[in-house]
Amino acid sequence: MPEVQEQKASRERLSRIRLYVRQRPVMLVLLTAVTVVFFVFVAALSRAYRDQQRLLGNRWYQRGVADLSGKRYQAAVTDFRAALLYSRDNYTYQLNLAEALLGMNRRAEASAYFLNLWDRQPEDGLVNLELARIAAQKGQAQQAVRYYHDAVYAVWPTQQEIQRREARLELIELLLRSNAKGQAQAELIALSENANEDPVQLEVLGDLFMRAQDYEHALGEYRLSLKADGHNAKTLAGAGYAAYELGQYPLAEHYLQDAVKQDPHDSATAERLKTTEMVLRMDPYRRKISSSERGRLVLEAFATAGQRLQKCAMPSGDGADPGGMSLSDQWSALKPQITQRGLQRSSDLADGAMDLVFRIERQTSLSCGAPTGPDLALLLISKLREGNRF
Repeated sequence: MPEVQEQKASRERLSRIRLYVRQRPVMLVLLTAVTVVFFVFVAALSRAYRDQQRLLGNRWYQRGVADLSGKRYQAAVTDFRAALLYSRDNYTYQLNLAEALLGMNRRAEASAYFLNLWDRQPEDGLVNLELARIAAQKGQAQQAVRYYHDAVYAVWPTQQEIQRREARLELIELLLRSNAKGQAQAELIALSENANEDPVQLEVLGDLFMRAQDYEHALGEYRLSLKADGHNAKTLAGAGYAAYELGQYPLAEHYLQDAVKQDPHDSATAERLKTTEMVLRMDPYRRKISSSERGRLVLEAFATAGQRLQKCAMPSGDGADPGGMSLSDQWSALKPQITQRGLQRSSDLADGAMDLVFRIERQTSLSCGAPTGPDLALLLISKLREGNRF
C-alpha cells in the first residue's frame, strides 16, 4: 500500500513538472511583452516630457525675441533665462541672452556668455563681432582687431557678404579712431576689391580713404562713383579735395568748380576752390608763361612773403642762413634787386627770390600757424615745386 501511494505521488510530481515546462515559454513571452510595453511607455512618457520641455522653452524664447526686438531688454533677459531652464545648453538661447545683456549694458555678463559660445563655435561671425565690440569699448584695441578679423572671415547664417562688409567697416572705423592709418588703408583696399558699383558705397569708400590720408585711392573711388552719378555735389567736392591734396590742381579746380555749381552753399568747398585758383594763377613755374608774366608773379610773391614776415614775429634764429642772417634781413637785402627789369634779365635772380619766398612761407607756417589766402597758395606752390625736383 505504501508503495502504491509513493508511485502515485511520483506521478503527480512528474505531471506538475511537465505542466511547468509547457507553461514556461508562455510565461517568458508574457514577461517579455510586459517589459517591452513598459519600456515603450517610459520612452513615450520621456519623449512627451522632452517635447513639453522643448515647447515651453521655445515659447519663452519667442517671447524673448519679441522683447529683444522691442528693446525691452530686462524682460528679454528674464524670458531667455526661463527658456534656458528647459534647454540649458541651447546655443541660440544663450546667444540671445547675451545680446539682451548687452542691451542692458551688462557687458561683463554678456562677455562671459560670448566667450563660452566662442569656445563652442569659434567660427560664428556674430559672436566674434560682439566680442570685438566689447573689446573696443574696453579699449582693448589688439583684441578687438583680432575678433573683427575673425568676424570678417567667419561663417554668417544669412547675407554673408553684407555682414562681412559691415564687420570690416567697423574694423576700419576702429583703426581710424586709433590713428592706425596704415592698417586702415590695407583694410580699405581689401574692402574696395569686393565693392560693387553702387555710387553710395563708392562714395563711402572715398570718404574713408580720405580719412586714412590715402588720397590716390580716394580719388579713384570718387571718380568711379561719379561715373554713375556725375552731379552729386558731395562726391564732386570729395574728388576735388583728393586731387587738391595730391597737388593735382587743374583736376581739383575742375571738380571743385562743378561741386560749387551743384551746391553754392558749401563754403568749405568754395574756399578750397579759391585757394586752388590762386595756386594756378600765382605759380611762376607753370608752363607756357612769358618772362614778363613770370617776373610779375615773382614780384607779387616776394611782396606777399614780406608782408607775412611783418605779421609773424618769429623767434630769433628761425630760418636764419648759415651766416646767421635772419629771414627778414635776407628779404631786405634782396629787395632792391627784385624789379621787373632785373627779374626779366636774370632767371637765377627769379629762382633765388622764389626760394626765399618758399622758405619764408614754410618757416612762418611753423612759427605762426597755418597761413591763409595768398600765403597758403605760395606754401602749396612750394610743396609742388619740391615734388617736381625729385
